[in-house]
Amino acid sequence: MVVDDAVGVRKALEIILSPVFADIRSLPSPNALLSTLDEFRPDVVLLDMNFTASANTGGEGLYWLSEIKHHSPRVEVVLFTAYADVDLAVEGMKRGAFDFVVKPWENGKMISTLQAARDKGIHSSRHEALAADPIGTTSTAEPTMYWGDSDSMLRLRHTLEKVAPTPATVLITGENGVGKDLLARAIHAGSERSRKPFVAVDAGAVPDTLFESELFGHVKGAFTDAHTNRRGRIVEADGGTLFLDEIGNIPLHLQAKLLRVLQEKTVCPVGGNEAVKVDFRLICATNANLPQMVEEGRFREDLYYRINTVHMHVPALRERPGDILPLSELFIARYADKYHRQVKGLDTSAVKYLRRQPWKGNIRQLQNSIEKAVILSEGACLTAADFALENQLQAPNDPTDEQAVRNMLQRYEGNISAAAKALGISRPTLYAKLKKYGL
Repeated sequence: MVVDDAVGVRKALEIILSPVFADIRSLPSPNALLSTLDEFRPDVVLLDMNFTASANTGGEGLYWLSEIKHHSPRVEVVLFTAYADVDLAVEGMKRGAFDFVVKPWENGKMISTLQAARDKGIHSSRHEALAADPIGTTSTAEPTMYWGDSDSMLRLRHTLEKVAPTPATVLITGENGVGKDLLARAIHAGSERSRKPFVAVDAGAVPDTLFESELFGHVKGAFTDAHTNRRGRIVEADGGTLFLDEIGNIPLHLQAKLLRVLQEKTVCPVGGNEAVKVDFRLICATNANLPQMVEEGRFREDLYYRINTVHMHVPALRERPGDILPLSELFIARYADKYHRQVKGLDTSAVKYLRRQPWKGNIRQLQNSIEKAVILSEGACLTAADFALENQLQAPNDPTDEQAVRNMLQRYEGNISAAAKALGISRPTLYAKLKKYGL
């Protein structure tokens, strides 16, 4: 199935693809896409990324990709994009697209890509374990902490081995992207609560207006949209571990309520009168300078001491440069398998490139760079040129700026979920942007 608003493109593709595929159906817009999936049942969808003149961010393509994968998980999707939107197509592959083709296309590349997508779809339909996974891998293992062999990481691991089996509250500090969340999971995995829930809350992604309900829960009728009772994340963590990431973002008035929960081991949902007993281990993480925030009156001193029983600091990647290449090799193996690329390693130019980068975003930045380079590469080894190409393809405009948000809200008639999907962001992030832009 070809979904593209340009009639010339559709006709050209029908001519090019007809000798290769048994049946081809083309649509000028995605409006009838889902119903046509049921009727036509294609192996592959070639999906354009932009259909609305006022919305040229590629968000529509990401939205419809999500809808296709939800509606028909076994159907493979190849994104059809202009060169300037390749970065968004890469994001699409992260969300389950098989591959992408750049306009103007090469006929041989187009055919081979669609054939590979078709073959994978057929293979997946014969193997239910693969068919259930939209990215084509049966691995369900959570990412784990990479320790390496630097002195700082070995000391951190030694601390973990001593602290994890205890019930101690832990405060993890470190820059963005160093793996604070992975360390928190490692602590939970090494504890007596490892078979109980690990509940993670990103305090930086939850709007202030929703935070109390998110953490403590609410009862039906507590506020306008409270149509049913809801268990908060603290109650969900009962018996297990509660991980509060970016705890420095919690507003002062909610810090007081959190402190009360920690002291009394009970939680009262918003709008409720009955306190619920809870038993959880608390792990917090932040990249902020909490002692300075305490001095400035932006973080409660009593809460700071309550969460800081054990302090574990994750060093920045630049402080352990020997980990850069081993991490790169791990990420190459992971993403070559995920995106069906033949990449096996790094050539000399890529090694030099990786070693001289500052990696201000730490392991997360390295991981994202490797992922994009693997997607964009066409050889057996990554080269410096693959990373240079990745750097050239950054989207020129913020796909979630005020006008884009307005356009999507108007297009989807105020439907927050649909607008957030089309913009490629979460509902909490969209709520935060609505607040930011006064919408």
